[in-house]
Amino acid sequence: FFFSSRRRHTRFRNVTGVQTCALPILCRASDGTTVAIEVKRRGEIDGVEQLMRYLEYLSADSSLGVLRGVFVAQSIKPQARTLAETRGLAWKEVDYDELRGKRTDELRLF
Repeated sequence: FFFSSRRRHTRFRNVTGVQTCALPILCRASDGTTVAIEVKRRGEIDGVEQLMRYLEYLSADSSLGVLRGVFVAQSIKPQARTLAETRGLAWKEVDYDELRGKRTDELRLF
């Protein structure tokens, strides 16, 4: 499921007291765990801390079961990677243009 509606956004903000412009993507993994995915353009420490706050608030809902967090950004700073790992979060760098299907004309080794 995906928290995208304005009503849910407002309700979540009022419950948590956290001012946000968007909520993490919530989905259920094949093993039954609930996964919160925080997507940022630049992966910095504040994004990791924001995901941790979301997970803390979501943990109050027992219907979600086991929670797991994934921090996703186009580039993630080393400090943010370290913080994510020490907090038990997974992280992943993604190329937004590639995800959108835009191909560059430049040659790349990888």
